[in-house]
Amino acid sequence: APLKSMGWYHATQILHEGSDIAARLDFIVEPWFMSEAGKSSPGSAEFAEFQKTLEATRGIKFFSRVEDVPPVEDGVKRLAIISARTSDNPSLFASCLKIGCHAIFLEKPGAPSVSELESMRDDAKKSGVSVFMGFNKNVSKFVTKSRSYANTHPNTKVTFLHNNNYDESPESLGECFERNSEGMLKNMAIHELALSVTYYGVTVNNISSVEADKEYSSCKTLTGPSSGKSFTDFTKLKFTIKTKDDYEVSIAADRCGGDDSVGIVSNAEGKELVRFTMPDEEDADTIKNSEERIAGAMPYFYVQDPDYGTLKRRVARAIAEGGVAEGVATIDVAVETLKV
Repeated sequence: APLKSMGWYHATQILHEGSDIAARLDFIVEPWFMSEAGKSSPGSAEFAEFQKTLEATRGIKFFSRVEDVPPVEDGVKRLAIISARTSDNPSLFASCLKIGCHAIFLEKPGAPSVSELESMRDDAKKSGVSVFMGFNKNVSKFVTKSRSYANTHPNTKVTFLHNNNYDESPESLGECFERNSEGMLKNMAIHELALSVTYYGVTVNNISSVEADKEYSSCKTLTGPSSGKSFTDFTKLKFTIKTKDDYEVSIAADRCGGDDSVGIVSNAEGKELVRFTMPDEEDADTIKNSEERIAGAMPYFYVQDPDYGTLKRRVARAIAEGGVAEGVATIDVAVETLKV
């Protein structure tokens, strides 16, 4: 869905020459809007215009099924970016393996369940296909700065806060709950859970306690505008994980908290010492250019633009040169994250 979905955003960022991503976008697969039912659904007119424009100006070919994508040309390394409803990811992933993709960039959380994601991981390894995850905060400056400060100041604690900028209305949050029906933990706070796995060694087996902040957290049941079904999810949540190895990290998320993500370092008594944000002043020009170039998109696309650009540049370079995508989470990290 133009201006709303991560799939549209990934395509738009790759096509922007200023992103400096060493990849060419050739094909887009859109099962829903190119189906008979989807052609008359909300957002279909915008997608049709998007398709028409890219076909005419860029020569990009659109398909309703992965299986219809032409075979890989000799000498070409193909990367598939899977950014879809989480429930559709396992089948899309399997199809990408079948058509000979050399690597896959998989958006979080990867799959609805641990067993499905483990199966996808195993199939990729059998096929010799590298799988990179869209955990953009693994390469974020605010994370690096927060960890560095905490590491040089004993007896401190870190909280990673993830904000979105939805209106607090039932209509806005109902649409959010429906589109992200896997829930806040798997859809939004999964980024922060990935940080806990990557940098704090959190696993299911070494968690000693999880303490919820009930005063901060809020859960609601709202109606999805497209289906008319009820969806129950958090609008806000916060909890602290402690491990048997004496690591501690707190995670908070707020659907209506703003456009930023924050790393907060506090002392042992809980007093805030310093905070680092995404975006920061260094990102201001990049974000402003994105807002001017593409008006009307979800605000978090602009905020995350610098980090997602870094992710895709590192992945594209690793595929082209055969190296390591520094700091980019693999599907192994995603499996541990989903377990948590």
